[in-house]
Amino acid sequence: MADDAATRLAAVRERIARAAARAGRRPEEITLIGVAKRKPAEAVAAAAAAGLTHAGENFVQEARVKIPRVAALLGPRAASLRWHFVGRLQTNKAKLAASLFDQVESLDRLELALALDRHAAAAGRTLDVLIQLNLCAEPQKGGVTPDELGELVLGVQKHAHLRLRGLMTVPAASADPEASRPIFARLRALRDTLCGRVSGLTLPELSMGMSADLEVAIEEGATSVRVGTALFGAREGT
Repeated sequence: MADDAATRLAAVRERIARAAARAGRRPEEITLIGVAKRKPAEAVAAAAAAGLTHAGENFVQEARVKIPRVAALLGPRAASLRWHFVGRLQTNKAKLAASLFDQVESLDRLELALALDRHAAAAGRTLDVLIQLNLCAEPQKGGVTPDELGELVLGVQKHAHLRLRGLMTVPAASADPEASRPIFARLRALRDTLCGRVSGLTLPELSMGMSADLEVAIEEGATSVRVGTALFGAREGT
């Protein structure tokens, strides 16, 4: 498993490096998040041992078991692994999320921001968050509309234990990576416009792009890509 993990990680990093070069960017500007949905702790630990430093999970209950298991497998090396929550988050799971994760990338409502802030405060920590946008109007996905973004940004900024770092989106599924390009470009444009309008606002992170379209995302300004299948293989279930 260790050799396979190292090979897969190297291949994804090479894809990132090539895309960055085409865009006139440095590979170091892009964070690789290994999304381990439905994958065992052993797979995450093997990837971390090979050099992965950011891991993502879609389900709080799965992470509740997996994160401590990964820590036990890695020992002291676990301290270098940063955990991201990238799935749709129910408000009643906010307490667990605030204790398990370093960054929540799917903040999409004021109610959730309030809960995360309260539980982060109780845990004595500050939680990094990204606001998720639903730019394809898909009802099954979380995320605010562009019209709702400004209000949510201002609301999140009022919470002392949340640190707003940027924006995230998930484009509609497509066999053609180029179909995602307009969505990625729009997310970047929304970020730039909002930061130009709100004094002192900086949103340095754009989390966009997955296994199939990470190159397009990087070309459009992604600062992090969320990669599952290319790192861990096809998933069982949904």
